Amino acid sequence: MLNDWREDKMLHTVASLLKVKYPIIQAPMAGGVTTTHLITEVSNAGGLGMIGAGYLSPDQLRQQVNDVQEVTSSPFGVNLFVPNEFHVTEDEIMLANDQLAPLRNQLQLSQKPSNKNPEFNVLHNTFLEQIDVVIEDQVPICSFTFGIPSEQVINRLKQHGILLIGTATTVKEAIAIEKAGMDIIVVQGSEAGGHRGNFLDSYDNSMIGLMALIPQVVDMVNVPVIAAGGIMDGRGLVASLSLGAQGVQMGTAFLTCEESGANELHKAAILHAEEDRTVVTRAFSGKWARGIQNEFISTMQEKEHLLPDFPVQNSLTKEIRKAAASQGKPEFMSLWAGQNASMAKKQTIQTLMQSIVEEVKRLGYSI
Repeated sequence: MLNDWREDKMLHTVASLLKVKYPIIQAPMAGGVTTTHLITEVSNAGGLGMIGAGYLSPDQLRQQVNDVQEVTSSPFGVNLFVPNEFHVTEDEIMLANDQLAPLRNQLQLSQKPSNKNPEFNVLHNTFLEQIDVVIEDQVPICSFTFGIPSEQVINRLKQHGILLIGTATTVKEAIAIEKAGMDIIVVQGSEAGGHRGNFLDSYDNSMIGLMALIPQVVDMVNVPVIAAGGIMDGRGLVASLSLGAQGVQMGTAFLTCEESGANELHKAAILHAEEDRTVVTRAFSGKWARGIQNEFISTMQEKEHLLPDFPVQNSLTKEIRKAAASQGKPEFMSLWAGQNASMAKKQTIQTLMQSIVEEVKRLGYSI
């Protein structure tokens, strides 16, 4: 058992900051997973529900924020992608489309992709409009992935009393987030499913396991730390608290819940996954992400170095992923999942939250 003073610091600081009963955050999984039902059930159960708004237009974000506010008075948050400049040539796009052509053929898609490639200025303006929505609709918490927003954006949000959370995959990134004025840091281990939030360090240098990363970050920053990556139950929460984190952010465990908006093929793939089935790939989006091994990943594995960076590659594969889902072909879908996917269960949010809390109590902790 931890000393009383340390236990109090670890178990109450984040919960009081977030104004939630339990220091459990539902990971903001973009792409349709975080339905209003999922978010509100998590918040009503005492955790923090999060809108994964990375791919939402400002109007779509405003609509979901309003929908959530109509259902619950409990705190919730919004997660945004920090836009980063990218450079791609027409030759690189043409080469990538050539590599994707056989897969498009298998799905009976046109060999002339209809996707319009994103432009940084457009993405940046959309980001600023999303910030406007967060402020205007009085969202209490805003988190960021893929980087740190500008000082101007941070100051605007803070002036409106919005709690800010940054995402780090290394000690260096965590220090930068604290220096920028963020209130909480999510440290994301290499076990995490989907895209990870590295922005200063390369993919290779940011692949640090969560249990090693937590104490290193905790020893170097003075703001609360939330642990993320491969946490599926109360044991993961207790382990994270023991290493100095003050709460957890969980993705895959919520993704397979009944309220999740994930495609049923995606849920089934996770529920039937073996412990060694997740791999890291940049074939779908141009940014390294962890998911369940399938034919798409295997086919593109030797060609990954030829593909453009995120978000361009993500745009090029969008039609493939959409067609695969509609045609019932998970072998061509991005089946994002954390390294502990085999522990996922089909259950309600309420059942999952209750089981976490009860397990933590059985292990001698009070939350």
